[in-house]
Amino acid sequence: MKRDRDEVEEEGNEERNKRKMEIVWQTPAHPAQKQDYIFHNGKRHVRPYYFEFVSHVNKRWEGKTIVDLFAQEFRGRSRDYYVSAVKCGRIQVDGENIPVSYIVKRCQKISHFLHRHEPPVMAWDVEVLQNEPDVLTICKPASVPVHPCGQYRKNTVLGILQAEYGLAPLYPIHRLDRLVSGLLIVAKNPAKADIFRQHIEAGLVQKQYVAKVVGVFPDAEQVVDANIDYNAREGRSTAEVGISNGDTTLKGKAACTKFTRISTNGIYSIVLCEPVTGRTHQIRVHLQCTGHPIANDMLYLSDDVSRSTLGTTADRAASLSGGSPETSCESHKEEYKYCSEDFSIDPMCTHCPNLAPNGYDGHEEGLWLHCVRYTGPEWVYECPYPDWASLT
Repeated sequence: MKRDRDEVEEEGNEERNKRKMEIVWQTPAHPAQKQDYIFHNGKRHVRPYYFEFVSHVNKRWEGKTIVDLFAQEFRGRSRDYYVSAVKCGRIQVDGENIPVSYIVKRCQKISHFLHRHEPPVMAWDVEVLQNEPDVLTICKPASVPVHPCGQYRKNTVLGILQAEYGLAPLYPIHRLDRLVSGLLIVAKNPAKADIFRQHIEAGLVQKQYVAKVVGVFPDAEQVVDANIDYNAREGRSTAEVGISNGDTTLKGKAACTKFTRISTNGIYSIVLCEPVTGRTHQIRVHLQCTGHPIANDMLYLSDDVSRSTLGTTADRAASLSGGSPETSCESHKEEYKYCSEDFSIDPMCTHCPNLAPNGYDGHEEGLWLHCVRYTGPEWVYECPYPDWASLT
């Protein structure tokens, strides 16, 4: 039987793609290297690299075809892409190539080999404050996540410390949101990390942050005691004030924060924030409750606050607070232009030739919220105040 010419050409293309895949596929075990980074327009980018994403078939996925699974669960790419990826072996099941009609079974290992583009972060240094035998403290810059999560792997505090200082493995003992800057305490071994975690879980650790808020904050100490309900789908929290009774039930978790004004210039105030509990976005939401939200917090600025004048991006904030022009994208208008010396274009990649992934809008948010001090049993660690904390 004579075969269709298009069918023969398609098979030939697939074979050529397979021969081209002489690629080193990275996994989480591959360490970040100093040469992995590209600095452009005040941002730290990661050179795109080949990576194996691994997942296992769960109950919801079981019984779907491999293409339907990816098209329905991972919508960042088109169905046609997933068909091509299966045909050329970039999507595998249990380490084997499979047809596009393959139906997955529970607990099978699914590998997706792709050209990974990480979002950029601001190019501020990850400064080491103290380097002790068992403990490392750093000043975390805003916009950089602490550890690998979501689209970020090398563009993280742990990745940068490994690449630039050779420090690994490390064990963060507390959390700082990506948009928050300041003190981060990291243990160098699991035993020391466990001691810190025991102190935190026993309520023996006091935390202090500074925030730059809208308006004149009251002179007297303010205590906000309001439950926090975090909505993971929306990525934001709400405060619940009141008492549960037969008619209403508070869904959120108990949360309490103490606030003390440090200074004010009549437009902004610098406030010391002492969270008694540790809920998601707790300081941000509780400051919103006081009527004095963080002045560049676009997520929690009240409707009656002029976002055009008070809500700013991290880049704009840097220029308004005397930040270095080298780290403010407002001073750079040139977009990245592909250079073959930076990385090789992958013919199947949906992000190439761009350096950043599709959907990245180019605006990095960095909050005016900074961790300055952690105190525990017989130990204290501190971080300098940021430039924006001075209102003079």
